[in-house]
Amino acid sequence: MLSIHCTHPPYHDKAMAVSQALGCELFYCEPSAGSSRGEDRLKKGNAEAPYQLTFTPSGVALQSSDKKQKPISVDWHTGSAEHRRKFGGGKGQMIAKAVGLHQANNLRVLDATAGLGGDAFVLASLGCNVTLQERSPIAYALLEDGLERARQYSIETHDDALSDILQRMTLAHCNSIQGKLENIDVVYLDPMFPERKKKAAVNKGMKAFHALIGSDDDADVLLTHALQQPIKRVVVKRPRIAPHLKDLEEGRQPHYSLEGKSSRFDIYALHTLTK
Repeated sequence: MLSIHCTHPPYHDKAMAVSQALGCELFYCEPSAGSSRGEDRLKKGNAEAPYQLTFTPSGVALQSSDKKQKPISVDWHTGSAEHRRKFGGGKGQMIAKAVGLHQANNLRVLDATAGLGGDAFVLASLGCNVTLQERSPIAYALLEDGLERARQYSIETHDDALSDILQRMTLAHCNSIQGKLENIDVVYLDPMFPERKKKAAVNKGMKAFHALIGSDDDADVLLTHALQQPIKRVVVKRPRIAPHLKDLEEGRQPHYSLEGKSSRFDIYALHTLTK
């Protein structure tokens, strides 16, 4: 279903690590070598796998054999991420209210299901110190590459504001929450949304990501573990009409929810946030 392709020598070790973690074949060739053997292997890989994780000089991307689907990459310094950073509404955004930025500043947030890092970047841009945890080798490779390219961009363009945001982001490759948490105020959970019945409801460009990452079937376990930690609150992002996650130990329900057009935030306020 997935093959790994590397045409940029500095990325070879990272591509190999993802290949080994997933048990996928690595197709590797150096463009400068120009060997027909390497080109044949690369073409063979494209023909056999419907999805490819590519490591190229322009970055890491998840691509589909369906050319109508745009490649998926993490770009925090351009496009929608940059626009939201500058014009997204600041602390008036629903996610800001959900984590408690209207009550406290400099919150330490653990995003335990980082995915493609969109919400983590927003929280960091609003002043939170965010630790991103991601267990998927595919998503982690995309996140790591996005972070590195954004940092390089901030240096080249002297974008001090972006540099400050990126310094508040720490990326970790691990299986969600493990062990007791320390120095964390808020745990943020955004488990993979359940499969939608309407095919049109899913952006075509995200089909590859959903297909390969899969659903977070252990989201209830993750919530239960988070609620047992010495933290201030847990925030769970859900589809607007989806049921609450289940606390498997004490059966706790959210203290309140913030609801938008397509999604909502369930807030478990465990302790008072202080400035």
